[in-house]
Amino acid sequence: MRLLVTGACGFIGSHVCEALVARGDTVVGLDNFNDFYDPRLKEHNRAALEARPGFSLVRGSILDEEAMAQAFVARPDAVVHLAAWAGVRPSIERPALYVRENVDGTVAVMDALRAQPRVAGALPKLVFASSSSVYGTNAKVPFEEDDPIAHPVSPYAATKRAAELLAYTYHHLYGLDVTCLRFFTVYGPRQRPEMAIHKFARLLLDGKAVPRYGDGTTRRDYTFIADIVQGVLASIDRCAGFHIYNLGNSRTVTLNELIEKLATALGVTAKVEALPEQPGDVPITYADVSRAVRELDYRPDFPLERGLAEFATWLKARG
Repeated sequence: MRLLVTGACGFIGSHVCEALVARGDTVVGLDNFNDFYDPRLKEHNRAALEARPGFSLVRGSILDEEAMAQAFVARPDAVVHLAAWAGVRPSIERPALYVRENVDGTVAVMDALRAQPRVAGALPKLVFASSSSVYGTNAKVPFEEDDPIAHPVSPYAATKRAAELLAYTYHHLYGLDVTCLRFFTVYGPRQRPEMAIHKFARLLLDGKAVPRYGDGTTRRDYTFIADIVQGVLASIDRCAGFHIYNLGNSRTVTLNELIEKLATALGVTAKVEALPEQPGDVPITYADVSRAVRELDYRPDFPLERGLAEFATWLKARG
């Protein structure tokens, strides 16, 4: 199978590309190596990917027509669209950037797909990375894909929901097969450095206090990267029509519990700095994954303790 993966050298993208080439697929990665975090981290992922047969890279943005044309030269059978500006809190400071990259960028990807030659009457398929943030302050838990979600509480969440809606429009108008995946707080080796688990781990290893916003009772559904990759690959293979799936661990952990479990995995004692709640935060994320289990054979099998142990081993090995 020929795949185009946008955001290929990021945290999730690099793991997805590794898994695809490992199973024999041919992968073109597209990445613009932006400065949202240290680009050297992506360069490290790139070097590892380019050492693997079956992977090639196009440097550029999904909003760059020339880069997109180059990325589509290989005529992919499917596109895994992971490129985005991520993060709830940064989106509050730069909403226009998030709209441009996450909404306009997704439209650019779908327009490129719409322009591709049809094979047996069908366009190449699209697997789109959405987010659990679209559920906002939904009081009903666990979150189901058909829950009403009309009240996002951050620009990031709004851009992901807008992209989902546009994806349905392209499916309806042009027959584009689309699968939207709502990721629930993904962690593991290569996690972005500003994300909570990575940021907390660095502070704990340095003997510094972890910033805890609120009283620590907010709950999150943390999903290990290997489980996410399993769901992404199954989505590629089963992409037909229009579908939305939650990909989570379907277990919740409080922020206080996370800090303690992370400290245990690292072999240190946790210190906490209590801070006020932050705008855009939600009290809970909790995935109902029954649809993904039923239709994708999705089987998340990394409990938090096991995943944190693997993350801790990776982080300590990096020094």
